[in-house]
Amino acid sequence: MSKQDGSSRQVTTGPVDDSGTPILHVDMDAFFVSVELLSRPELRGKPVLVGGTAGRGVVSAASYEARRYGVNSAMPMSVALQRCPNAIVLRGDYRKYSEYSRRVLTIFESITPLVEPLSIDEAFLDVSGARRLHGSPAEIAWSIRERVRAETGLTCSVGVAASKYVAKVASGRAKPDGMLVVPADETVAFLHPLPVSALWGVGRVTEQSLAKLGLHTVGDVAAMPPEALERAVGPALAERLLRLANGDDPREVSTHRVEKSIGHETTFGHDLADPAEIRRSLLDLSGNVAVRLRRAGMVARTVVLKLRYDDFRTITRSRTLAEPTDVARRIYDEAVEAMSGLVGRGERVRLIGVRGEQLRPADGGFALWDPDEEWRDAERTIDQVVAKFGTGAVKPAALVGRAPERSAAGARFRQPLEGGDRPADH
Repeated sequence: MSKQDGSSRQVTTGPVDDSGTPILHVDMDAFFVSVELLSRPELRGKPVLVGGTAGRGVVSAASYEARRYGVNSAMPMSVALQRCPNAIVLRGDYRKYSEYSRRVLTIFESITPLVEPLSIDEAFLDVSGARRLHGSPAEIAWSIRERVRAETGLTCSVGVAASKYVAKVASGRAKPDGMLVVPADETVAFLHPLPVSALWGVGRVTEQSLAKLGLHTVGDVAAMPPEALERAVGPALAERLLRLANGDDPREVSTHRVEKSIGHETTFGHDLADPAEIRRSLLDLSGNVAVRLRRAGMVARTVVLKLRYDDFRTITRSRTLAEPTDVARRIYDEAVEAMSGLVGRGERVRLIGVRGEQLRPADGGFALWDPDEEWRDAERTIDQVVAKFGTGAVKPAALVGRAPERSAAGARFRQPLEGGDRPADH
C-alpha cells in the first residue's frame, strides 16, 4: 500500500451511489503531529517528527511533509534525520493524544452506537441505522469530517464502502483530509489495480514471495489459481488473500473489543550480548505482561519471544503452555526456554519483546493441580502493594537498582492499545 505521503490521493468529489456502503473507516491524519501543531501553528507546512531522540529513539509520527523524504513511523530516528536533515523533532505527550482521541470518539458515538475503535486514531462505524437521522453514508462521512475539524481543529480521512477491508483501504487512499466512497458494485474495479501490499496480511516477506510468482497487483492475486497460491503462502493465507482480492470481507463492526495479545518490548540504548543482561530484561518485560494480564482478567496460553539483532534481523519463537497463565515467573521461564540457542554465541541484541497470546478470561479457574499457585499468590500480593504504594515499591531482586534500559520513544509510547502494540500513526 502507499506509504500515505499524499502522493496517490484519491477522493470523491461528486454524486456517487453510496446505497450499499454502510461501513465507514475514519482515520485521523498524522494524528500525533497534528495534535502538536495545534499549539505550534508556526510549524505547519514543515517536516515535523514526533518521537524519541536519545539513544535509539524511533519515529512515532511524521508529518506529510516529512513523509515525502521517505520517513515513516517506527523508523529509527537516526535514519529519519539522515533522510530529512531539516526535520523538526518534538517529544510526544500521550495523555494529550488520548484526550483528543476521546473527543473524536464522542463525535462518532453521537452518530451511531456501532463504533469499533481500532487504535487511538482510527475506528470503523456502521451507519446502517443512522441514515434516517443523519443522511446517506457519504453525507455522514462528510459531516464527520466537518465536525472533527470544527470541534478539535484536526483533520481526518474517511473511507466509505460495503465492507471493513475496503473502507480501510479507501481511507488510506483519501489521505490526507479526504473522503473516498467505493460503490458496492465497483469494489473489484477499485481493488484490482492496487499493489499487493494493499491486501491485509501482505508484509514485506509475503510481498516478495508473491512478486516471485509475478503477482504485483491485487488483480494478479485474484486471478491466481488457488492451488498455486497455496504452495506459495500456505492454505490459510491463500484463502484469505483470494477472498480479500475479490472484496469478500463478511466481518461486521463489533463494539466489543477483545485483545488478541498482550505484550511489551524494549529497544536497548546499546546492543546487548551478555545473556544475563538479556534475561534481566526478559524478567522485567514478563512482569509487565503478567500485570496487564491480571488487570484485564485474562490468562495466556502461548508465550511469544521477539528478538531483533544488531543487523535488524527479527525472529520470534513461541511456546504453548499446558495450562494458560497470568504469572510472571511462568511467562519468564517460557521466554527463557524460547531464547535457548538464540543468544550467547556473540549475537548482539537490539530489541527484545515478550507477548502473551491465545487469551481467555481467567474466571474459568485453574487446574486442580496448579504448578504456579505459590507464584500466583505472591504476585497478586505484590499487585496489592503496588496499588497502595505505587509502581516500583516491590520488584524482583534481580532488578533492584537496575532501571530498564529502553529508548525514549519506547518508554513514552509503549501504551497498551490493541494487542499491546504501539499505534502506527497515519
